[in-house]
Amino acid sequence: MRSPLLTKLLFGHRPPLNWLLFCLVSVFVLIALLGSSSSSSFGAVTSFATPDIYTSYRKLKEQALSDYLELKSLSLGANQLKDIGFCGKERENYVPCYNVSANLLAGLKDGEEFDRHCELSREYAHCLVRPPKDYKIPLTWPAGRDVIWSGNVRLTKDQFLSSGSVTKRLMLLEEDQIAFHSEAGMMVDSVKDYSHRIAEMIGLESDAEFLQAGVHTVLDIGCGFGSFGAHLLSLKLMALCVAAYESSGSQVQLALERGLPAVIGNFISKQLPFPSLSYDMVHCAQCEIVWDSKDGLFLIDIDRVLKPGGYFVLTSPTTRQQQGSSTSAKTGSMYTPLEEFTKKLCWSLLGQQEETFIWQKTVNSQCYIASKQFDIPICKEGDMQLYYQPLARCISGTGSNRWVPIHERSGPLNSTDIEIHGVHPDDFFEDSELWKSALRNYWSLLSPLIFSDHPKRPGEEDPLPPYNMVRNVMDMNAHYGGLSAALLEASKSVWVMNVVPLGEHNTLPLILDRGFAGILHDWCEPFPTYPRTYDLLHANGLLSRIASQGCSMLELLLEMDRILRPEGWIILSDTLGSIEKARMLATQIHWETRVIDLQNGSEQRLLVCQKPFTRK
Repeated sequence: MRSPLLTKLLFGHRPPLNWLLFCLVSVFVLIALLGSSSSSSFGAVTSFATPDIYTSYRKLKEQALSDYLELKSLSLGANQLKDIGFCGKERENYVPCYNVSANLLAGLKDGEEFDRHCELSREYAHCLVRPPKDYKIPLTWPAGRDVIWSGNVRLTKDQFLSSGSVTKRLMLLEEDQIAFHSEAGMMVDSVKDYSHRIAEMIGLESDAEFLQAGVHTVLDIGCGFGSFGAHLLSLKLMALCVAAYESSGSQVQLALERGLPAVIGNFISKQLPFPSLSYDMVHCAQCEIVWDSKDGLFLIDIDRVLKPGGYFVLTSPTTRQQQGSSTSAKTGSMYTPLEEFTKKLCWSLLGQQEETFIWQKTVNSQCYIASKQFDIPICKEGDMQLYYQPLARCISGTGSNRWVPIHERSGPLNSTDIEIHGVHPDDFFEDSELWKSALRNYWSLLSPLIFSDHPKRPGEEDPLPPYNMVRNVMDMNAHYGGLSAALLEASKSVWVMNVVPLGEHNTLPLILDRGFAGILHDWCEPFPTYPRTYDLLHANGLLSRIASQGCSMLELLLEMDRILRPEGWIILSDTLGSIEKARMLATQIHWETRVIDLQNGSEQRLLVCQKPFTRK
């Protein structure tokens, strides 16, 4: 643990609340005295201000009074500003919005009771989710990809023993660790061999040619424990795991603990939380989805998220049994329901080897209209902000200007590609340069704290650069994905979950076309992930946005604390008022905080926080 002196050196002395209140009162008095002057007095507000900038003195005064009263209520002393306590042990792996009991009472059935329903779980316990008793800080990357602490995830020995021969070949449960076999130790049926077989089935010599064939992004549905995704990442592909919520033995929790991109996404009654034409490949290996059920709605949604010419890879013994007569089917007139439906979707079956089948989506958008056997209508709406919408029986994306076959895409997005997304190229490239500069500042700020001040682990030497204590990063207001691009260009061994807040300009299609991981999310609700799954949270302008929506900043910070691992980092960039309020609330959550003035004449400030490792 750090000494009090070291904490003061790192984060500075916090000003007394009474002194802060006095300063605020002085500011408001000055505003009142200057009220008779022209409105140009407030023209110096920069672009970093909140989106709803007040243009009249009356509204500005009302907002100032509201902020004053809110900050006053926070500064009345320790009797009213109490530290927030810890939740009970039963919430160590708590994921909000997945309450099966409440869903059943609401009349949900046929699998929908296991789906995400935040509207039925509005209660919010103001407490901190504690780590399990045996929790340990994850190993640094890349060692943490192959070995994780068993106490960090909810996986029992019984679940491991019942997980099947494939899983036991891929992982080894030891006393306090779970070790995942390296490629060198896999002599038969290895992940590398499996990936190579997929490449050959789509006409490539090896999986090293995936990028050349236009495969940059892969959606891995039901990813197991992430070994296939880990291999794809080594090939410089972005593979995102999407799997159902599980109270224990979670695929998503284990993948994130290994430093692999993953998010909870139940594929039951709602569409996947991605826009149309998002991924180059969708992969399912024993993901336990009956694809030809519900009149093919699951396959229709896969068609929606696949880009033209993209691939659907399905590996399942059930599929092999259903396709047992596939040879005669190609010469006769009888087809299985799955094969029949893929033909309706204008998919081509490229090949079958053992239990693996690969289909390719058409590159001809007119095929859906011209096909005589096609009876699925074209969706009327365009690329909307699809946010947990019901599965729809219609075809999306055919009229989009983003309908570009994957083999025609090469290299980074050019000006034409950017304009397709409704973004001016000058704004895009200016944003990119801004985040390159910001990243250099962030890294120079955090590096001394992460590498020099980081507590020594028992039996370990002090971590030194470039061995990263940061792997899983979330940009909570990602805009164009500039921070993710800057991290990639700087060769940082991290990946970024780019979150586009609901209601903002929908830049998620642009982010996904850049080859990054991303998702839409309403920050007035909890994020679909397990506790302690991210190392660094970054948010630019999100605090002001939350305030404008009337949502609770305290609940947002508690949610950030839930998904951040112990000793993880937070970087918040916002206006002075929002940052000071967040700093006061952060003291209730026990975060160590430091406010940084950017010294550029604006009201923008940085709030750098670290979550402590507290055992209870």
